[in-house]
Amino acid sequence: MDNRKPGLIGRRQALASLATLTAGTLIKPASIFSLTPVESVIRFAVLGDWGTGDDDEFGLARQMIEVHHRSAFDFILTAGDNIYPDGSGRHFVKHFEEPFAELLKNRVKFYAVLGNHDVREGREDQCRYPLFNMGDRRYYSISKGDGLAEFFMIDSTDFDQTQAGWLENALRISRAKWKIAVFHHPLYSSGKKHGSETRLRRKVEPLFIKYGVSVVFSGHDHIYQRTVPQNGIQYFVTGAGGKTRRGGVEMDCGYRAASYDEDNHFMFIELAETEMSFKAISEAGDIVDKGMIKKA
Repeated sequence: MDNRKPGLIGRRQALASLATLTAGTLIKPASIFSLTPVESVIRFAVLGDWGTGDDDEFGLARQMIEVHHRSAFDFILTAGDNIYPDGSGRHFVKHFEEPFAELLKNRVKFYAVLGNHDVREGREDQCRYPLFNMGDRRYYSISKGDGLAEFFMIDSTDFDQTQAGWLENALRISRAKWKIAVFHHPLYSSGKKHGSETRLRRKVEPLFIKYGVSVVFSGHDHIYQRTVPQNGIQYFVTGAGGKTRRGGVEMDCGYRAASYDEDNHFMFIELAETEMSFKAISEAGDIVDKGMIKKA
């Protein structure tokens, strides 16, 4: 593991300052976590490309546990590549249950989506695994906060017509104040290794725009990235839960608002009726990006 203390965004840019985002517009800084009363807030973490079973994953898990002790997570969302190298259930204990034992002991639920590594030996092990809460489904939605938010958990490894029909109907009938999508392959990524999944973008982005999706979390590229909002939607890449691709950010990418490729990270979110505050937190505990999204 590289022992340099992280503190750069994409190596060559100063640490991103707090940003407040409204309907795709960057406006003046605001105080982080200045939300409405705590009882009306959902707190959750987002973690992508994480299940390596090595020291970096265990280190990030320890950092997540520390944050949980200060501001308890209601649940954790995963953005795929949950279990390396092939998604098989034989790796569940070492690559998931051991590093996250304390969170599981505290009954913090994980909700997973599938990544390309997860389906190498089939989908069944993870879809049926009780601790991933997928309910034997490769795509599903979950509602939280008594109508505050609905999360659309998509299988981007095989986005067929059946799933497209399910997604459109689920988005159309949802009455949640916040509609948030989670899937593995990013529609907008400045990552050098994979980059944007433009074919998937053509299929799902029109649905997100039509039915009012506000925020999208993906992984796949082993970096952190916050985009300039696209068509009023805030996209995040959070793909370095188990291994970081140092130097993996294309700095000249026009829709890259902030990025980080120096250390593993996860995201911590506080969601209220009209505001969503976010932090990207490194394995070392540094806040590498933070900001506020206002609900239009």
